[in-house]
Amino acid sequence: MNEETFPGPIQIPLETAEKWEKRYQGDTTIEDANRKVKAFLIPRESLEKVLALETEAVWAYIGINDNKERTLIFNGAKYDAEKKKYINVYGKADKNDDCEAADDIVYDGTRPSPPF
Repeated sequence: MNEETFPGPIQIPLETAEKWEKRYQGDTTIEDANRKVKAFLIPRESLEKVLALETEAVWAYIGINDNKERTLIFNGAKYDAEKKKYINVYGKADKNDDCEAADDIVYDGTRPSPPF
């Protein structure tokens, strides 16, 4: 991925996002100061789509994608008074998107800095 192809896919199937989260949770790599992720470049479209879910809040999960890059994964969150906690709210794929077959989707497209 480079800046010319930013942002890349915005909609990610929930199943893929869960794999990326598990990959991050199991990662024991020690990063040196020159490679440590300091920030994320977030495409406006990702934020607009997750905010369009009209939830009270947004979860931002950390994952490691298939390119071995750290990434942020966004989904909506609404408060469940019965459970007394925030629960996940997922989007639905746009008709002309590669994720069309997925039941639930989350939003990505972020790029870590460095290297981007």
